[in-house]
Amino acid sequence: MTLKITQAAIASTIEIQATNERGERVSVQISGEHPLTLYLDKKELLTLMTLGAQPEALALGWLINQRFIKHISEIDSIQVDWETESVAITTSRFRQTGQSYWELPEHTGLLDKKTTTTGCGQGTVFGDMMQDLESIHLPTTFPLNESVLYTIMDKVRKHESVYKTAGAVHGCALCSNSGENRGEILLFVEDVGRHNAVDAIAGLMWMKGITAEDKVFYTTGRLTSEMVIKCAQMGIPVLVSRSGLTQMGYDIARKLGITMLGRCQGKHYLLYTGESRFVQEPQTGIYA
Repeated sequence: MTLKITQAAIASTIEIQATNERGERVSVQISGEHPLTLYLDKKELLTLMTLGAQPEALALGWLINQRFIKHISEIDSIQVDWETESVAITTSRFRQTGQSYWELPEHTGLLDKKTTTTGCGQGTVFGDMMQDLESIHLPTTFPLNESVLYTIMDKVRKHESVYKTAGAVHGCALCSNSGENRGEILLFVEDVGRHNAVDAIAGLMWMKGITAEDKVFYTTGRLTSEMVIKCAQMGIPVLVSRSGLTQMGYDIARKLGITMLGRCQGKHYLLYTGESRFVQEPQTGIYA
């Protein structure tokens, strides 16, 4: 069955007029911010504030990372309509039998408990944040070499982005850690909140059939519990950030065995957890 999906991306920036320090009127680019209300089988879930660059992937990734669905085959269609600022997600069961997702006994009470997480625009996690973590086992097959880390950091720094043009966004990248293209950026998503960007990456991975065991996840945002949990749920064993981490993020990463590195800028990094998956290489004068 083929997923029926719109292609409703909109421009990530708009041009406005501003006055600079010399009193001159200048044209500048600013980041977009648009409400997008998610409906699952006609039931309203929540409204996300987004750039609008990957609305379908964002909606799918949000459902994945909230554990509302376990396989892409459960979804029949994702339809974004910017006139109503909404995205309608229809399950395969509802399309085929008329039975709503919400009529199944196991889905009763899914929306009763929610956690408002830290971050830009605030994120929302439904259900128990720690649920199912015990069942997650991350692969150790693909260690991360220090040189590959530096390659990723350099490629992300040079990558064309909304941030360079307009600022006010977070970026996430999915990078390869195997084969001839180790360190290459496979997916790059920016949004007004880091939680949106990671959800969109999750959605794109499902849409494109990209596996997780040999990947590195890079984020410009803080390494919070939400980021660590989502990365683990996606099956990605390595998490990298140019920013720092929180205590709960650290504790969960240690428990799950994620290789987590922060403060990654230039040739500097801090390896917080998962040391067995990281290969430090001999210094060759690069720190001089």
